[in-house]
Amino acid sequence: METIVRTNSSNLDFQHLVADLDQYLVKVNGDSHDFFHQYNNIDILHHTVVYYFENDPAGCGAIKKFDENTMEIKRMYVPPKMRGRGIAMEILKSLEKWAFELGYQRCILETSKTMVDAIGLYQKAGYNIIPNYAQYAHVESSVCFEKML
Repeated sequence: METIVRTNSSNLDFQHLVADLDQYLVKVNGDSHDFFHQYNNIDILHHTVVYYFENDPAGCGAIKKFDENTMEIKRMYVPPKMRGRGIAMEILKSLEKWAFELGYQRCILETSKTMVDAIGLYQKAGYNIIPNYAQYAHVESSVCFEKML
């Protein structure tokens, strides 16, 4: 059985998945990990989801208010052993739906240029590349996306 639960960052399953994500990103981002990590504090995330596969946490994601019309997608993660099952797309759709229900008109996100699978996911989901925004404006290794809801 598969379920997506809306929660917040106090959810222990979300916290454990994010801890795994952070370990994964240390490898991916190398020396620049500390720069990115400072923008990924989960204490301020009030809208998170956890995807459960047969009652086990199998992925997560979050949305965070960016401006009056925009939510930023944050902390998307599916453990490597669970990839290839469409879980990330289901999490992304769930976050977009929640943002829309909350009255937002657009979602944005940032990922690393080295995260080819993530880039493919976002493009398949209808996201378009935009100029890097906010703290990512001058970060060569970042690529930013947006989608109108």
